[in-house]
Amino acid sequence: MSIHEDDGASTSQQSSGQNRRGFLRNAALAGAGAAALSTVGSLPAFAAESNKATKTGTWRPNPTSLQFTLAVMPDTQYLAWGSQDSINMKPLEESFRYVINNSGDDSGDNIVFLAGLGDITQDGDPTSFEAVGKAFKVLDNHDVAYSVLAGNHDVTGDDSRGDSAYLQTLGPQRFKRAKTFAGSDPSGYNTAHIFQAAGRSWLLLALDWRTTDAGLAWANDMIKAHPKMPVIVTTHELVDSTYGDEVFPYESGDPENNAVLTSYGQRLWDELIKDNDQIFLTLNGHFWPNGRMTKKNAHGNDVHLHITNYQNRFMGGGAMLRLYHFDLARNTIDVETKNPWILAEDAAARSPLAQEHSRITGPVDNFSMPINFGERFASFIPLPVRPARPANKVLVKGTLAYWRFDGGGADGTPVTSAQTIRDLSGKGNDLTLVTLPGAAADALTWSADHHPDQPGHASLKFAGGRNPVHGAYLTTRPNAPLNIETFNSGYTIEAFVMMPLDWNSGNNGNASILSRRGSAKDAGKQGKNTNPNEPLAQLNITNNGREVQWNHYPLNTTYPTTNWSHGLVELRWWHIAVVNDGRLSKLYIDSSPVADNPSRESIGVTSLGLEWLLGAHENAGKVDVVFHGNVGDIRIVNRPLDFKDFMTGK
Repeated sequence: MSIHEDDGASTSQQSSGQNRRGFLRNAALAGAGAAALSTVGSLPAFAAESNKATKTGTWRPNPTSLQFTLAVMPDTQYLAWGSQDSINMKPLEESFRYVINNSGDDSGDNIVFLAGLGDITQDGDPTSFEAVGKAFKVLDNHDVAYSVLAGNHDVTGDDSRGDSAYLQTLGPQRFKRAKTFAGSDPSGYNTAHIFQAAGRSWLLLALDWRTTDAGLAWANDMIKAHPKMPVIVTTHELVDSTYGDEVFPYESGDPENNAVLTSYGQRLWDELIKDNDQIFLTLNGHFWPNGRMTKKNAHGNDVHLHITNYQNRFMGGGAMLRLYHFDLARNTIDVETKNPWILAEDAAARSPLAQEHSRITGPVDNFSMPINFGERFASFIPLPVRPARPANKVLVKGTLAYWRFDGGGADGTPVTSAQTIRDLSGKGNDLTLVTLPGAAADALTWSADHHPDQPGHASLKFAGGRNPVHGAYLTTRPNAPLNIETFNSGYTIEAFVMMPLDWNSGNNGNASILSRRGSAKDAGKQGKNTNPNEPLAQLNITNNGREVQWNHYPLNTTYPTTNWSHGLVELRWWHIAVVNDGRLSKLYIDSSPVADNPSRESIGVTSLGLEWLLGAHENAGKVDVVFHGNVGDIRIVNRPLDFKDFMTGK
């Protein structure tokens, strides 16, 4: 028989009058294991015998990787219908094996936890739970971190119901040896789990399908007891979809806003979720089709509320998995949906519907969620602020020049001609101001903005450009030792840079962060790619999508070597480094080598004994553009440094 939801329609159902789920369940289960069911159809015959079990590997999640996966298993009820002598645990076990085999970095998924969403059985019958209990031994025998919770097809009433087949099989005693088990409420139906991922602890609450005031009080207390942990709430019912399943692919409307709180979900929101800023994600099953919404909590932060359920699909979903791929490096959660049981089968042997359901695609089942984890969790996990480092901690062996801007002036005040920016290396390569005629008062100002890993907590803000050429920049003195340096044995040049939103390729492109005066023509340079009027060395932000360019004329050739990066986005601080080991030059962005690092031998940097410019570019000996954006600490060293020794290093 096929029974569709449920014990009371949600507010969205009541308001829409939709009958999209066929027959609603009109009465609660009389008790765990004793259900009065009406025949409205028949389940399809399972073809599990054609699926070969995958070999079970080792549970080995990496708790420190910034990329990890939370696996979610919604309603599997049609696989466990003991009162109808219809039990098939093979899809469930195959999904469990997938979770085990795809833990660890080498799998690509790094699954760290599996969360169930309830309705594990169709009838709450002891025979159903006996089969389920045996299937879950696949997880227990491999020490897998997982949670379960009761749905309305597993139990009746609320979490004060007392004993049940569910509690006997999957209650807290099941987790007594689990390292991730953090406790349960007195009823045993609400549990807490703490898993390790991305170098921190995450709290997952698995709440009963109907949690009492006592259960919610326990959940609130559990969050308060772990004030530094991000929290994921799992339960059977919280949001419902606002559209129907009459056609497929689903006509889901706005896939990012096609769910609504049910009346019970509103209670959870009001009494648990809204005021607990640690809760950033909720997951529930129960209804279908799938949907999601984002709602602001009392702190003004986003909470993502998702419904996922595949029981209406082929084979009752076949223990489908939804995979939440967290990527804290990209500040994104990528979501995908797949059926390990079908994928384990020989593709040539799959039935047509199995082929169709091996993966579920579309905007409600495969999507990405941008989340700036640092900012979202800042209220309870304050963003670490790296303290400023004194200059003597940055003066590595071979430092020829080190300029920083945290002692010059108040934020927003102009740099004046009376001020000298000292070379903190002690080598005498001090910088002085050059202001172009007609420059505005704020052409060059002191700024408190800085890269989070920058030694000095300040920068200079350049408001320069061309059309016409305008702004102010800095230059070394005519007798500065750096002017005659040729770097025969190699070098490392580092700078911190940020471009503003009004950066424009026509007005600001090809401006130099740092350049060496003296034209290629005057230095006798010629040959392929030579521009006779360009400076002998230039570290530029180009007009081609804000790509970084290191273009220089080595001592050993008459033509330039040019390194190119990818494009840099605006309003983000970047660390740029050029490293030459005496033979080859490599450009790094945020300690990562770029694609266009030529294999051409490039020894040293040609010099005519002229000044270095900070924030300006010359053409034929005349400044033709001034930099637009912020420049932080700059360090020049007369030897190659490993990226671990850059100014961003720990």
